Amino acid sequence: MFCGVDEAGRGPVMGPLVVGAVYVEDDDVLRSIGVKDSKKLTPRRREAMYDEIISAVEGYSIITLSAEEIDAKRERTSLNMVEMEMFAEAVSRMPVTRVYVDCPDPNEEKFGNMLSVRINNTPVTARHKADDTYPVVSAASILAKVTRDRLIAEISEEFGENIGSGYPSDPVTIAFIEKWLKEKGCTPRHTRNSWDTVRNLKSRLLVRKITDW
Repeated sequence: MFCGVDEAGRGPVMGPLVVGAVYVEDDDVLRSIGVKDSKKLTPRRREAMYDEIISAVEGYSIITLSAEEIDAKRERTSLNMVEMEMFAEAVSRMPVTRVYVDCPDPNEEKFGNMLSVRINNTPVTARHKADDTYPVVSAASILAKVTRDRLIAEISEEFGENIGSGYPSDPVTIAFIEKWLKEKGCTPRHTRNSWDTVRNLKSRLLVRKITDW
């Protein structure tokens, strides 16, 4: 049996990082479903495929890390290493003979070798855009993306308003954080305070200018 691993939510300034892993004996079943990189599918299609995937494969696992946990881990390590820890945890839930991962590091070979050591020297194929190449990684990408989308929807419900996608490029997300900072003097829950985006917002909104006095 082999495994594919991918993440969703690496770059957002709000919300969790999610890693999905899918285990199969043969990826023909995934090809028949028509899996592809989750970013190339509509939300509705991803939701439908989520159920098809988990019903068809030998196994799957999903690991989530909250914004607060990400901040804590980044005090002592890089985001790539945080992802590697999550990949290793996801893969280790079932015995596999090979692992395929969407590589977040510029050095594919180095990342693959380091991950292999963490999973009992199981061979790892780490490739950029692996979710476009290997159906088992595409399937993992879909599970991760759907899970994160659901969690973001729950966060919006928690606040009673739309927080957007959580990405720094999303004006809804940035407007929500700015409003919270102005009204409460701190960032809202589920914000990644270790992100430069947040540091810049805090610097601009919370540091009073001499003209404010």
